[in-house]
Formats: sequence, structure tokens, C-alpha cells
Amino acid sequence: MSEPILEISGLSKTYAGGIKALDNVDLTIRKGEIFALLGPNGAGKTTLIGAVCGLVRPSGGQINAFGADLASHWRDARARIGLVPQELSTDMFEQVQRAVTYSRGLFGKPANKDRIEEILRSLSLWDKRKSQIRELSGGMKRRVLIAKAMSHDPDLLFLDEPTAGVDVELRKDMWKLIAEMRQRGVTIILTTHYIEEAEEMADRVGIINGGKILMVDEKQAMMARLGRTEAVIELAKPIDALPDALADFPVEIWADGSQLCYRGGDGTGTGRSEVAELTKRLTAAGIDYTGIDIHDSSLEDIFVDLVGNGAATSQSQVAK
Repeated sequence: MSEPILEISGLSKTYAGGIKALDNVDLTIRKGEIFALLGPNGAGKTTLIGAVCGLVRPSGGQINAFGADLASHWRDARARIGLVPQELSTDMFEQVQRAVTYSRGLFGKPANKDRIEEILRSLSLWDKRKSQIRELSGGMKRRVLIAKAMSHDPDLLFLDEPTAGVDVELRKDMWKLIAEMRQRGVTIILTTHYIEEAEEMADRVGIINGGKILMVDEKQAMMARLGRTEAVIELAKPIDALPDALADFPVEIWADGSQLCYRGGDGTGTGRSEVAELTKRLTAAGIDYTGIDIHDSSLEDIFVDLVGNGAATSQSQVAK
């Protein structure tokens, strides 16, 4: 297991009026990983990022970055952290190359034209280097934000909704770019509403709601542990009750007896095996069926279930 690059312990933030944005959050990020933080609007994602990046003053708790207390070693740590904010916050009249070069200087890094050119080319911005930011499309403006965040070569990069407002093609380009950044050794934490981004890229996934971390786990382990198979079986003729042969299957009668709904398995394929056995028993019991619609849980299904039941999920269930 990789060494931790960021350790958050008991982090809380309460705003004026008693609004609790973060509630005793514990989170450890491993060096070199891509970590996806999922949660609905208002869950606390941006507040958590702001606390690490110095934009939000926590009400309590501790943040260790690169092995040191962030509160005591703020300047050194911040120079190693990059942030791509959710909102477009930059001088729209500034030229692209100048804006990125200026961001590098803000963190005390010496001028390096070759490095700036490399970053701009990697983001397909080199041809736009002399353009004012206001002249760019929404997707290109977001690329400028990424370039500014990468300009000082951070070890830890936060991407807050990096593909919000961009089209599908640009989104896939950014997925490729994020993977390339990880290959160069950058640790990446991203928040997203597009759960397919987490499925595509993340090594681990954290789910946050109401300021609480509901779960953190390896992506595949989470899907194996919380996933399930759902199958809807269309019957040739309606039935009034389940036959005894199906008593040990998680099956319900639907649609006035014309459908059977199976929900079971553990996300590793056992559900599909059970559905196959279930259909054999239906046939043996003399019950004909005309079709089966079978579906395995996605990460989105797990996310919706967890957020919907978040109040019942305790902090003790968090897996590190």
C-alpha cells in the first residue's frame, strides 16, 4: 500500500447560522492514486477541498499533507498543491500563456518557458496561447484552469468538477489527460457529478453526504460488496403465488402476477448464476416465461442507494 500523501482527521466546518458543512471527516489519500469524491450538491465536497487548499478555515480537526501539519507548514505544503476550481475564476482579458506563466510565479517557481509550452501543448492550448481567455470556449477555459493549476508542478492536484459544462468529446480528452498526469506521479482528487468518471478513472471512491463520509473503498471492492443483480422475468401467464421451488430465492411478484423480480447476488456475478438456477426451477415447476431483463449494479446505483440511506450509515462503516 502506498504511503499517505494527505491525512484528514476529525475535520469539521460550521458556517454562520449553524450550517454544518463538514462533520468530523476522516480521510486518507494515498500517494499516486486517483481518488473520486462523490456526493450531491451541498454534500461538503467543495468545502473539504477548500479546507485543504486554504480557502476555508476549518472549525475543528487536523490536516496533514506530505507528512506535516498543514496549519504549521502551510506555505511549503500549499506550494505542492494544485487546484482546479469548479467556477471559472480568472482574468478573462489575460492572454492564456501569460496567465499560466503568472500562476507558476505565484508559487515561487522560476520562469520556465519550455515547461509552460509543454503544459499548454498537453492541453491543446498552444495554438491559443496568445488569445485572451474570454475568447475561448467553455471547454477551453476549463483547460486553462487546469494549466494554471499544473503550472507549478504540484504533487497533489484537486479537480473540483473538472468536466462540468463541457461536451462528451472534451470530457473524454480530460479523462485521458488526468490519466497521463497520474502516470507522471501526480496524486489526483476529483469531485464529480458524472459518476462514469469515477468508474472510468478512480482507484478508490469516497461518498460524502451531509458533511459526513459515508464510505471509502477501492472501486471494485465497493461494487463487489454493495453491488447486486436485478432480473425482471416476464411470465407467459400470471401467477397468484410463488411456487415452493422458489422459496429460497430473493424474488417478488410484480405487475399483478405477470412478472417476477429477482434482486440478489454480491456484485461478483453470483446473482447471474442464481438467476440461471431460478429459471431452471421455473421450467421444472411448469411456469413458462417469455423474456428476462437482467442488470448488474453500476457505481451510480450504489451511490444512489448510499445517499438515500445516508442517515442510517454510521461513521464506523467507513473503510480506510
